[in-house]
Amino acid sequence: MTRGHFLAICAGAAGAQALPLGALTYTIPEAMNEHKRYDVIIVGGSYAGLATGMALGRALRRVLIVDSGLPCNRQTPHSHNFITQDGVPPLEIAALARQQVARYGTVELMNGTVTEVMRSAQGFDVQVDSLVFSATKLVFATGVRDVLPDIPGLAACWGISVLHCPYCHGYEVRDEVTGVLGNGERGFELARLISNWTKDLTLFTNGPSTLSAEQVTKLYEHHIRVVETAIAELEHVEGQIEQVHFMDGKAAAIKALYSLTAFEQHCSIPQRLGCELTQEGYIQVDPQQRTNLHGVYACGDATTRLRTVANAVAMGTTAGMMLNKELIAEEF
Repeated sequence: MTRGHFLAICAGAAGAQALPLGALTYTIPEAMNEHKRYDVIIVGGSYAGLATGMALGRALRRVLIVDSGLPCNRQTPHSHNFITQDGVPPLEIAALARQQVARYGTVELMNGTVTEVMRSAQGFDVQVDSLVFSATKLVFATGVRDVLPDIPGLAACWGISVLHCPYCHGYEVRDEVTGVLGNGERGFELARLISNWTKDLTLFTNGPSTLSAEQVTKLYEHHIRVVETAIAELEHVEGQIEQVHFMDGKAAAIKALYSLTAFEQHCSIPQRLGCELTQEGYIQVDPQQRTNLHGVYACGDATTRLRTVANAVAMGTTAGMMLNKELIAEEF
């Protein structure tokens, strides 16, 4: 098999890493033979990928989970709205999950980077660094990459005091002086949503407002301020925002800021293979987590705007169960 026969794909999967997998006892030996065959290869070893692996391990399937260790929530100090794990650091949840998944003897976890893939007569051949593995089915749990606004200080606060999800973090900053960074319809909708958690709220449009007159009136009726001045930077201490500084030299003290951000798929594998995306840019899946390509499943943040640990785990479990059902149907 030559490199020319492959589809070049991505630089890695968006899996959560509390510790390097190489530091744990259940990693794949370096002497692993190329072309080792699995029932399923999972690209991405964060919550969705690990949940898929656990469901498949419990179904006695031979599984390889490949993860490159770049979770999008790696700066987030605590996870919330996840039963039994509320308030636990997400990296601790991921570390425990890896330990539990590794107890299933047919599941192997590998710290590495998927670089190429191709379809084969038996399913898929996947190159991980210098090794090649084969599988009947493929799962993408590769996550997304946030494209943050180009405002100095914002990236350092992301996931700490600059937030995207009130259901994940809103309770901890309830009733605090809060800002929303957004404009137009999306900015209006986010401000309306966040008003459930605090009444001391300002919408920062970061330039001329594109709100309609009706939207502005509705915001003022609910005592939500609108500031159109362009933002110069966010002042913070170790990620905890303290002030928004504006281009005109003024500043506003706040405790939390919700921001609308763009995103992109963390990995180009799905698109290069021909997986369809939604209009929003997520991998299109059906309720069983199947993509439009036979034998290819996807789950987690790469497939939905509902980016919570609980939802990622639920989607991963569903993918594993439905994959096993498909394998049984093909084998029986």
